[in-house]
Amino acid sequence: MKPKDLRELTDEELAQRGADAEKELFALRLQQATAKIEKPSRIRELRRDIARVRTLQGERRRAAK
Repeated sequence: MKPKDLRELTDEELAQRGADAEKELFALRLQQATAKIEKPSRIRELRRDIARVRTLQGERRRAAK
């Protein structure tokens, strides 16, 4: 997901995207532990998406102060 797309989301939608990505990452890590993962590169994508979401949330909190 691109940062430009994330900036257009509301705070609630952004939080939901982050939560969904964290759940998916957890599921993929379980699959990786049991050696049944189909697309290992998805883990890296999710980690970066989560970082983008958290960065935007931090920016918004600092801007609100």
